[in-house]
This record gives sequence, C-alpha cells and structure tokens, in this order.
Amino acid sequence: MSDNQNLLAEQRRALILDEVRRRGGVRVNELTRRLNVSDMTVRRDLDALARQGVVEKVHGGAVPVAPASSHEPGFEAKAGLEPGAKEAIARAAARLVTPGSAIALTGGTTTYALAHHLLDVPDLTVVTNSVRVADVFHSAARGAAAGREGAATVVLTGGVRTPSDSLVGPVADRAIGSLHFDLLFLGVHGISVEAGLSTPNLAEAETNRRFVRSARRVVVIADHTKWGTVGLSSFATLEDVDTLVTDAGIPEVLRAEIAEHLSDLVVAGEPGDSEPGTGTGEGPADN
Repeated sequence: MSDNQNLLAEQRRALILDEVRRRGGVRVNELTRRLNVSDMTVRRDLDALARQGVVEKVHGGAVPVAPASSHEPGFEAKAGLEPGAKEAIARAAARLVTPGSAIALTGGTTTYALAHHLLDVPDLTVVTNSVRVADVFHSAARGAAAGREGAATVVLTGGVRTPSDSLVGPVADRAIGSLHFDLLFLGVHGISVEAGLSTPNLAEAETNRRFVRSARRVVVIADHTKWGTVGLSSFATLEDVDTLVTDAGIPEVLRAEIAEHLSDLVVAGEPGDSEPGTGTGEGPADN
C-alpha cells in the first residue's frame, strides 16, 4: 500500500511539474480541481518539488526555477528538449527557402534540425557558424548525395567554439560582416517583448548582431519554451525580426502579444503554415 501511495505521489508531482513548466506557473486552487486532491496534498507536493529545486513556491502557487541568465547548456542537453516541436518548426521553416538562395544559419538545435530539411533544396549557398550544421551538409556530400548537381556550397566561419558548438568571436564577426544573405535563420536562447532576442554568451551576442545586420530577411525559429526566457545579453529587438516560426504549444495570449510586434507569425503544424507569409501577420517584410 505504501509503495502504491508513493507511486501515485510521484505521478502527481510529475504532472504538477509539467504544468508549471508548460504554463510558467500554477495556482494551488487550480491543481486541487484538476487533480481532485486536497489543498494540503497539493501544498505537500509543491514543498517536495521545491526541495528538489525544480520549482519555486510563491504566494498561492509555484513557478519554475529560473536558470541563471549566464548559464549556457551544451548542444546535447538542448537536443533532448522539445524534439517534436523543433522538427515541426524545421519543416515549416524549410518552406521559406527558394533554390539558389544565399542563406545563413546560426548555431542551435533547431537550426540543426532545419539543415536536414535543406539538403534537397538545389544550389544553396549556406553560411553558418555552427559546426553541427556544417557537418549535416558535409556528411550528405560524402554519402549518397556525393557529386550530385545542385549540392549546397557551405561556408563555415572561424571562431571560438561555444558549449552549443557555435563559432563566435572576432574571426567569425569579420567573416559574417563582409557577407550578405537573402535569408537568415536565427536560433535563440530566449525571446521576450522587453529583452528581444538574447543569449547567455556575450561573444555569441555580438556574432548574432553581425548576422542580423547582414541579412535581408530575418527568420527566428524557436519553440514555445523560449518565450519569456532572458539571457545575459540582448542582440536584437522584435522589430528586427521579419518572421517568427514557432510551434503549436505557444498559448493564444502570447500569439496576440507577438502579433503586435511582428508582421508574420508562422505556427508550425497548424493550418496556414504550408506557404510562406500565411501566418497570423501580413507576410514577411524586407529589411
């Protein structure tokens, strides 16, 4: 009986933690109704989660424990987060690319997913500071696609490698600043109305600024969990972004808020994401 009760408590706490992370916070009275348990049971569960360091108790409920603004997780750690959402975003973003374009991809697990969907787009010139993204195209060139017409030309910038396998710093900045892209696909650590686009890495922030300045159109590809996260350094405002491609997990209230600042929002996996410029806005604008 005791083991069964413990199992039920663990399941209940897992549900509570998922709700906190998904919604950004929960109230005790909401949890009591949803879980059909007493107020005291919910409070004990929140106490247990707080002791584990995964939530922070606030008056009437709990919120996620915010990571330090300078914390930068590695590529492998980020790759396991929201894989389904990233794949949907990658498919939708790939439809924005036309053959023969000069495009840029920054570092990140979502741009890495996108790279796989670009292998069959002919005659691309791809500039990237991501070692992982460059490896996608390199592996394709060595494999079955070797020697095929229309294979992408890939330019990998130099620089200092970050925990997320991006190359940043003065060498990368000079290379990027001398180029011009039709389209930039930008992965982000965090995005918000107040802070714009941000990263925990100061050098990466400057490299991303160079990317944004060199692009005719800027497309941010970010799953819903990135919204409301703020890194140490901001490198662009929402007004610098032409299109945001995100996933269906983004709440309606945030969609309305985003629409006030962006001309084009594409929600992957929902009706309207099948063609460029058919999101909630009026279509992508040129910088």
